[in-house]
Amino acid sequence: MLEVVPLHGGDHGAGAGAEEELLLLETNNADRSWRLNFDELRLSSESKEKPPRGLHDCLGVLSQEDNIAEYYQQQVEMLEGFNEMDALTDRGFVPGMSKEEREKTAKNETFAIRISNVANMVLFAAKVYASVKSGSLAIIASTLDSLLDLLSGFILWFTAFSMQTPNPYQYPIGKKRMQPLGILVFASVMATLGLQIILESMRTLISDESDFNLTKEQERWVVGIMVFVTLVKLVLMLYCRSFTNEIVKAYAQDHFFDVITNIIGLIAALLANYITDWIDPVGAMILALYTIRTWSMTVLENVNSLVGKSAAPEYLQKLTYLCWNHHKAIRHIDTVRAYTFGSHYFVEVDIVLPADMPLQEAHDIGESLQEKLELLPEIERAFVHLDYEYSHKPEHAQAYQ
Repeated sequence: MLEVVPLHGGDHGAGAGAEEELLLLETNNADRSWRLNFDELRLSSESKEKPPRGLHDCLGVLSQEDNIAEYYQQQVEMLEGFNEMDALTDRGFVPGMSKEEREKTAKNETFAIRISNVANMVLFAAKVYASVKSGSLAIIASTLDSLLDLLSGFILWFTAFSMQTPNPYQYPIGKKRMQPLGILVFASVMATLGLQIILESMRTLISDESDFNLTKEQERWVVGIMVFVTLVKLVLMLYCRSFTNEIVKAYAQDHFFDVITNIIGLIAALLANYITDWIDPVGAMILALYTIRTWSMTVLENVNSLVGKSAAPEYLQKLTYLCWNHHKAIRHIDTVRAYTFGSHYFVEVDIVLPADMPLQEAHDIGESLQEKLELLPEIERAFVHLDYEYSHKPEHAQAYQ
């Protein structure tokens, strides 16, 4: 992504390109009467507050007051988005974290990944011992899940490492698509494990071979290890959930899944020991079904990010607002598209400029708009197409097929 230094102070660069961009910004700021402006539009504090929650909220039914509050909340978010675009237009950058804060966040994310990997290795060894001590199929299923935690940790670490080592010749648009691809592979392996556990549990139930019995010493070891593992995973889940990085969030989801599987596995083993043997394979099947459901949903989410799903209408609205306020010479906005291409968006914008405008001026307007769009943190690449009329058919023959 091309980094543009704010124009209000500091050295923006050298050469004719910087002078042309500065002239373009000064021309924009000379007369703002042509811009869309929502500065004078403000909502009352009563409109921003939601009504108190009632029984209808618990039942999942929205009352008329809820619908009104939701409408006003959408208007507030829309105005906040427009204000953000105005800041980008006026200042040349999006208000956010400083370079030092971004570096600190990146270090914390790396630490979260490393501590998760180390914890997975230690906890896997502890659960292997618990499996040997108990012989419980449910705890063995939970232990196999921990084995896959190590595999998933390697996959996610490899994708993070690959994204940090760019190769502009073999991967000219970067390798950020490695992130959802790694999560997709990880989720597929987890779902496969769930199917194998179901088959083994069904075989155990049909053969009626289960003769589950724990001594007091075995029970103390199993309970102690599983409770310890569960508490460690709970702490790691809460820590990883504090980050916005998708890979760290995948670790948080994995830790949460481990908390659930450990609790179910321990309860199934204790019930099988005190009540009846068949509870143990049934508990293992419940864990497997939960595994398949959880990671199948993860697969669907990441498939959508890879196939190019459109951004939300509210986000397209913000981009359209930004494009219209970019320059006075823009006559029409023909198309604004934003679609997923990995974890970020690709953006395509078609703007209409006067037919008699010199090529140099039209190029400067389009290029500065592209750079402005690519300053938004959600956008990986932006493409700006210049035209002189908007009554023609779509540029791409396969656009609507």
